[in-house]
This record gives sequence, C-alpha cells and structure tokens, in this order.
Amino acid sequence: MSARPAVRSRSHVRLRLSVAALAASAALAALVQPAQATGTTGTPPPHPDKALQQQLNDLVRTAGGPPGVITLLRRGDRTDVYRAGVADTSTGRPPRTTDHMRIASVAKAFSGAVALRLVDRNKLDLDTTIGERLPSLPTAWHAVTLRQLLNHTSGLPDFSTAPAFLAILQADPRHHFDSRRLLDFVADKDLLFPPGSAYAYSNSDNIAVALMAEAATGQPYERLLDRLVYRPLDLRRTSLPQGYLLPRPYIHGYDVTPPAPPEDISEVLSASGVWASGGIVSTPKDLNAFVRAWAGGHGFLSKETRRQQRTFITGAASEPAGPGVNAGGLAIFRYTTRCGTVYGHTGNFPGYTQLAVGTADGSRSLTFSINTQTSKGLKPELLAKVRAVQENFVCALLRH
Repeated sequence: MSARPAVRSRSHVRLRLSVAALAASAALAALVQPAQATGTTGTPPPHPDKALQQQLNDLVRTAGGPPGVITLLRRGDRTDVYRAGVADTSTGRPPRTTDHMRIASVAKAFSGAVALRLVDRNKLDLDTTIGERLPSLPTAWHAVTLRQLLNHTSGLPDFSTAPAFLAILQADPRHHFDSRRLLDFVADKDLLFPPGSAYAYSNSDNIAVALMAEAATGQPYERLLDRLVYRPLDLRRTSLPQGYLLPRPYIHGYDVTPPAPPEDISEVLSASGVWASGGIVSTPKDLNAFVRAWAGGHGFLSKETRRQQRTFITGAASEPAGPGVNAGGLAIFRYTTRCGTVYGHTGNFPGYTQLAVGTADGSRSLTFSINTQTSKGLKPELLAKVRAVQENFVCALLRH
C-alpha cells in the first residue's frame, strides 16, 4: 500500500482537531495566563535586534514548531522585517512581506471595522438588535445587539462546533458552504446565556455582524470590505475568497506533527466555512497597514466610536491568547505587556497563527505570523513559547 492514504488519514485527524480549535470557550480563555518571557531581565540585551532574530531562529527549530515566521515592526515610516525559516518547505523560499496568507480570526477585526464604520455613517447603531436587522434568525436570538456580537457577549452558539458542520468538513474539507447560511447549523439552539451576561468567544458572532451590515446597506459584505476597508487603507492584496485556493505567491501553512515531516495544508479547507469570522487572505504588509488604522489610526473611526470600541471586558482573551494580559473590546483586544499596551487581534486556522497589534495612537504596529496552527487546545506548549516571543517583539516595538 502506498504512503499517501496514511498521510490523508493523518490530515483528517489533525484537521478535525484544527477545525474544533477555531472556536474557543470562555472557560479556556479565562484560564490563559500571561506568558512569561524567557531569559528576560530588567536590562535590555546588548544587541536587541540580534536577540530578536535569534528568538525567531529558535522558534522554527522547536519540535512541532512552525517551518517559518515573519514579523513586521513599523514605527512611523520605518519598517523592520524579521524572518526565519521558510514559506515553502519544497523550495526553501523564505517568507516575504507581500506573500499571501490566511489571517484566521484577525478577519473578525475586519468585520468589526465594517460594522463600526457603518455606525459612524449612521447605517447601524451599537444597540441595533438581531431582531431589527435579521428577523429571520431564531426569535430567541432577537434581543442580541451589535455591541454584544462585537464583544462576544451575545450568547450565540458557535456554528463551528456543531456536529453537522464538523461532519461535513471531515467528509469533504473543501466543501463549499453557503456562507450566509452558516448560522443554520445552530438555528435550533437557544442562547448559551442571557445577552450581555457573560463572555464566550464565538465564530457565530461575526457571521451575524456581516449579515447585519448587509441588511443595513443592501450590499454584499465583500463589497463593503472593499469600500470601507481595503480601498481607504490601500490594501491591494487582501481579499475574502470563497474557495480553498490561495492567491500566488503565498506562505504555505503546515501541519507539523513530529516525527512525520511537515504536511502542506494551505489549501485543504474552503474559506467559505468561516467567511467573516476567519476567511480573509492578506499579506504581512497589508495586515500591518490595517492594524495600524484599526488600533488607533486617525480618521478611521470617529472619536466616540473609538471610545466605544475600547470599552474592555477584563479577562476576555482572544483565541489564541495574545501576549501579556488580555481584555476584550469591540472586535479588538487589549494586550497589556510588561513593556506597555497594544491593541489588535489574534487568530489561528489550520496551517497558520497570527498576531496583529498597534499602539493607541496608530503610530506603531506589529504583525507576527507563523505557518502552523497553535492554540490553548492545540500545542499549548508552543503557544506559550510564541506568546513569550511576541511579548519581546512588543517590547521592541514600544522601545524608544
């Protein structure tokens, strides 16, 4: 028998775990503790740039770690790029700032950006309810507001953990879902808790956000992304595909399960099954430009909407948790590190783990991308190491 069926079997096992990891429970998020930077003292190392590079070199040499990593630190008009390992194990090519990649749940910040810019245009209100904009959704959900969807206090059950959804993916990972019907997988479920009474990170929330934006404007969500986010920020290599193919060139995503060699799973899953909650494809360069505006770019949001965006829930972690102590706002998270505070979002998807953060004034930004998946439930030791390295990069970003 050829080796290929064994590889396919291993992929299906790993994908089952990976897809389940797309949805984080509030209990797991609350248990995540701040990562402690390894080998850190009160005195900066004598060669901070070399020290940062060495940390990335060590990360790609970690058993079960990513084949490659690329990090962009932008301070004012200066951009420093750090990278280690490869974007493609078959060619040995290093990752580049203009390579495409799946940004995973950082896509939730994009749906948040669409919604809050519509709030600024008086097309939506943070207190608009599902019942007002999406009356066809279950009556039990009608009291949920846009605000509660954006800060994950809605109580909507997560479609990505529904047995029927997972069964389809296991049978055909490239299955093309009707993205606007993803909530049908949990339409027979009540809310997990009264709206606004608890925090539970849910992929369903951002599907509902996109549907509310469409209902408010009569325009497809993809067109709203282009008009309200891509074009204003000049994001020329960012898109929301429906299929499984990635635009070329791209950073390949891998399942790394030693002792087997890394397996390329970049195009194993269709983006249609995550859509507004995790389907966007971007580049390190574009993602950095986006998070700078999202975290604090002048003119991107009004002062009042920005204030609402930064109303944080203590202990609410993104998935996976970002560096330092996490708190959740409206499609944005606050990461309080030993060196200061940054704002942004994380994400994980089969083959990819992402962090994108910026300072409150939008003058500094950081993206940190690795090409394997890690989360609290999937390779937690790797996640702890990644968070420690991320915190050191945040310190470098904030250093004068």
